[in-house]
Amino acid sequence: MIINNDTIIKDSDPRIRQVSQPVSLPLSKEDEDLLRQMFKYVVDSTDEELAEKENLRPAVGISAIQLGIPKQLTAVYFEDVDKNGEPVTREFMLANPHIVSSSLQKAYLKGGEGCLSVEEEHEGYVVRSARIKVKAFDLIRNSEVEIRARGYLAIVLQHEIDHFSGILFYDRINAEDPFKEIEGAMTI
Repeated sequence: MIINNDTIIKDSDPRIRQVSQPVSLPLSKEDEDLLRQMFKYVVDSTDEELAEKENLRPAVGISAIQLGIPKQLTAVYFEDVDKNGEPVTREFMLANPHIVSSSLQKAYLKGGEGCLSVEEEHEGYVVRSARIKVKAFDLIRNSEVEIRARGYLAIVLQHEIDHFSGILFYDRINAEDPFKEIEGAMTI
């Protein structure tokens, strides 16, 4: 399967709202190959030259439903800094990720969120939990993992996990007041 901007389904396609199903573990060869291709897309999309050549939109994550495949598979890749300010690469190839706990404190990206499946701009704050704990199978580590995420990583994971329920980021923008300040929220 070729994954590029032409093969990623957009929000005008009703399949993007389909609920994704858990996959069986150990992963089938088909699911493993798909997850590896999704991860490759995200990694390659960070290389400007390659992205232009291969028709890739920049991304930090992608879920299988964005390819019209209703399976709970998602790939995440981006450069970040840890709590000590040290550079770190966040990379996951997750099967069946689910949030097991989340903070009361909220967080949002000051510049708003984007999505490979959403071409139109939707302005406003997408309010999410500032910290979450996710359990999943991670193909990179080839084991069950528990991810304690805060800040940007927490937002990225919540965005991708939302796709499994057919939720798009703009569904979470306050329609009455898109830029309403959230008291005590972490602004990223």
